[in-house]
This record gives sequence, structure tokens and C-alpha cells, in this order.
Amino acid sequence: MSTMKKKWTPFLFIGPAVLLLIIFSFLPIIVAFGISFTDTNLIGLANWTQINFVGFDNYLELFSDQKFMQSMANTFVYVIIGVPLAVGSSFFIAFFINLVGQKLASTFRVIYYIPSVTNIVAIAVVWGFLYNQEYGLFNYLLSLVDIGRVPWLEDPFVAKLSLILMAVWKSNGISMLIFLAALQSIPRVYYEAADIDGANRWQKLIKITLPSMSFATFFVTVTTLIGWLQFFEEPFVMTDGGPLNGTNSIALFIYQEGFQYNEFGYGAAASFILFAIIIVATLIQFKFRKSDQTL
Repeated sequence: MSTMKKKWTPFLFIGPAVLLLIIFSFLPIIVAFGISFTDTNLIGLANWTQINFVGFDNYLELFSDQKFMQSMANTFVYVIIGVPLAVGSSFFIAFFINLVGQKLASTFRVIYYIPSVTNIVAIAVVWGFLYNQEYGLFNYLLSLVDIGRVPWLEDPFVAKLSLILMAVWKSNGISMLIFLAALQSIPRVYYEAADIDGANRWQKLIKITLPSMSFATFFVTVTTLIGWLQFFEEPFVMTDGGPLNGTNSIALFIYQEGFQYNEFGYGAAASFILFAIIIVATLIQFKFRKSDQTL
């Protein structure tokens, strides 16, 4: 009897967590996948007999939907520009914080981490003022050097860059802490040996620091890429996808279709296209990671 108890004890501990994971994660995914093959809307939720199976029509319609295709293109712009900026800036912040004294480093860690835990609505209020075309601080500073007003949130392409800048500033904190922990875990003996060999700071950065942080860089890059593919909060609170759908992302498109227009089947289909893109992007990064390790 005691053997049976020992056998089932681990399952009793992990059982509640697994049950919650199944109910609130896996089950909704399965249901959403089924809904993506139907024309479910508010009428269908009220009367299930009004729900019709449409097969792959939702998926095919998405690829002929100009708004969705533009949202996908916008998302790729966010990823291509935002991911390198976010990863690179958080690394350099961590690198320079690691060079200063302990008290100063603690102060800067707090300063750079605060935006990551600040409510997005509060951030939107502040950055909305900074980006205001008539009275914003950025345009005021530009006017001091005789540069005309920049339509930070009024021009589609400039608005994308503005959202990227705000998102990079907001997201630096968490990645910076990961990089900082990785930097502080590098044994000092490596640098001491490099000093004896006459290596300069650039050589130590290239030959010691970056290779020693490969796993941290990989982790930050993967999580940052996934986050930018799911880019939602910034365009939602700052531009609502405008102007002219110029800042809409796939995640915001899914929200609009599912919760504003109540086209749940259509929105679910878009969500699984985004899911497929994230899976493919992640697998590609893991493939590159394995190829680097074999070299």
C-alpha cells in the first residue's frame, strides 16, 4: 500500500496545476481551433443551430483580406525593426550597468525596470503627450533646431516607428536583468587571463563576453521575437490600428474581428495563422541554435 502511495504522491502535487492548465489553456485552444472552421458570431452563441461549418473558408478569406494582409506586413515591420533594437539596447544597458559601482548599478536597474511593470495606459498618456503634433515635447525640441513638426502618430510609417520606440523603451527592463545576470555569472578569471595576454576591451567583449552569454542571448531573442509577433498593447492604446490601418498588428486584428465585430470564427482563424507563424519562427531559431552548437 505504501508503494502505491509513493507512486501517486507526485501526481497529487502536480494534478491541480495540470488540471488548471488543461481547463484554461489547452481546452480553449482546442475549442478555438474548432470555431475557426465555423461562422460563429453572437447569433451563433445565442443559438448553436445558427452555427455553420465553413471548412477552410475563413483561412482562405483571410489571405484575400487586404486589412489582414496589411496587419501581417505591419507585424513583420515591427519584428524586423523592433527585435534587434530591443535585444541590442537591453544588452548595452546591461553591459554599461555592469561596469559602474554597485550603488549606481542598483539605481539604474530600478530606473530601467520601472517601465516594464508600469501600466500601459499610464505609459500611453505620457507618450501621447510626447508625440502630440501640436504641443508635444518631441516636436518642441525639434523646433529649437528649426526642424518642422513630425506627425508622430498621424503618418502610417512614422506611427509604426513611434510605437516601436515606445515599445522598446517599455520592454528593456526584463531583458536587461537577464543580460545583467548573465554578465555577472561570467568567471572573472577569464578576464584576468585576457589581461595577462594583453587583450583590449573590444577583444574581451568579442572573445569572452558575447560567447559566454550565448544562451542568455538566445533566450532573450526567442522571447522577444514571440512578444513582438504578438504586438498588441501599444497600437491598441495609442492608435487603435490607425491611421489608415498603418499600425494594425495581427494580434490587434484578431481582437477587432473577435470582440469588436463579433466574428469569432474569423478571428479564431487569424489567431491560428499567428500561432503557426510563431511556431515556425521559434523552430527556425532553435535550428540555428543547434547548428551553432555543432560548429
